[in-house]
Order: sequence, then C-alpha cells, then structure tokens
Amino acid sequence: MLPSILLFAFFVWAPLFENIRLSLYDAQGIRTIKFVGFENYIRVFSHPSFWPAFRNTFYYIFWSLLLGFWIPIIIASLITETLYFKGLFRVGVYFPNILPGLASVMLWGFFFRPGKTGVLNILLDKIGIEPFTWLTTPGWTIPLIVLTLTWKAAGSTALIYMAAISNINQDLYEAATIDGASPFKRFLHIMLPSILSLGKTLLILQIIAVFQILYEPLVMTNGGPNNASISIMQLVYKYAFQDYNYPMAAALSVLICIVLVALTLLYFKVTKNVDDAN
Repeated sequence: MLPSILLFAFFVWAPLFENIRLSLYDAQGIRTIKFVGFENYIRVFSHPSFWPAFRNTFYYIFWSLLLGFWIPIIIASLITETLYFKGLFRVGVYFPNILPGLASVMLWGFFFRPGKTGVLNILLDKIGIEPFTWLTTPGWTIPLIVLTLTWKAAGSTALIYMAAISNINQDLYEAATIDGASPFKRFLHIMLPSILSLGKTLLILQIIAVFQILYEPLVMTNGGPNNASISIMQLVYKYAFQDYNYPMAAALSVLICIVLVALTLLYFKVTKNVDDAN
C-alpha cells in the first residue's frame, strides 16, 4: 500500500494544503508576498461574478436532475421491454460516450450556432421558421448545455440501470403480464422500486459531477451571455488563467472543496444505508 499512499499524498494532499496556504496570502503569480488571512475569501464573495456563478451552478444541477436523471432510467426501461435488437440499442445509446468530451461539446456547438449557419436553424428554415438564437438567449442557455451533457452521459448510466434491472426476478414480470399489467404499470410497480436504491447513489454522484461543470459552458458560451451560463468552476479558471489572480482562485477552490466534501459525506451516508438495507 505504501507506493499508492505516497502517490496519493504527493498528487492530492500536498497540492491541497498548498492551495489552502496560497488562499491565505497575497501573491505575485504563485509567489506569496504577505499573509492576508481571509481577505481573499472576502474578495471572492464580493466579486460581481461570484453569486451569478454560484446560482448558475445550482441551475445546472436542477436541470441535470430534471433531464439527465430520468432519461437514463427511461432508456433502460425501454430497452429492457424491447424483444429484438437489444444489443444494437445498447451499442447505440452508449456510442456518445466513446466521443471525447470536448469533441461532443464542439459538435453540439454547430447544432446550436445562431444565424442561418447552425444545423438546427437550417432545419427550421426548411419548414419556414425563423432562425433562433439558441445559446445567446439567457433562459435557454443552461438547459441546452445540460441537454448536451445528457446526450453524452445518459448511455453509460442507462447501462448501469439495465444491469440492475436484469437482476430483478423475472417471475414478477411474468405474473404482472399474465394479470394484464401494461408496460407502464410494470415500470411503475416492479422496475422503479427495484432500482430505487441504485438511483439514490447515482443521484448523489450526478450532483457531485455537475457541480464541477467547466469546459461545456467555457467552450459553448464562455459563460455568456452576460454571465448567464458561467459556472463556479469556470470562475476558478477565470481567476487563475485570465486574471492570473491565483490566491482568489485558491480561495474559491477551497470553498468548492468544502461543498464537495459535504456532498461526498452525503454520498457515503446514502450508500451505507443501502448496504445496511441489503
């Protein structure tokens, strides 16, 4: 275990403690000058982009739960109810996960491009509808970015649900079918209760992952329009690599770490309850 512990300490704990130390200093680049205490944290909270980024991050979580949490369950249930070509459908829904994340974001950027050059606007023009400003409309920006995330990740999550569904006693389905239960009722009364414990675990993991969203809004909108899609991780990127204000970036990173630790403890509590129930 010693090599793993040393690597973990060098690549995780050492940078973490150095990041905490840097957040308490004023610096030129990464060279600390003087101790300023919690002044960088106060600057973070008073920065005009902090609260929009903080609010948008929870908007991302809300839309990801509204769209991205249920779509894999629906996909898994539909493929499970399918009699033919199940293997083909499994490959089809997993295929977006093969693409690199940045490539899929750029791909969807061509679909949502404003004006008459975007793929969706070209299709709308074919049926006589005026082009729509997709990613430049503040109310649509975050849902469309979450739609891109869902397209990318729903397939792999659906396969996890399908693996859990395959462990359900088939006698329950046969009895329900004989009693005349529709596919919707079989989903509601047999499938959904059986995957509920797994869904709780994946729910917490999804919240933790979406809280760290970065390159999707960075590439597709650069946080715009007017900070309508900026995320908390993108604000860290802005502090560090655009403003070169590493102490403020470190301070915001520490705040994010605290939130993620809290979510991780919640995840451990949920999984512990699941293990105890099993």
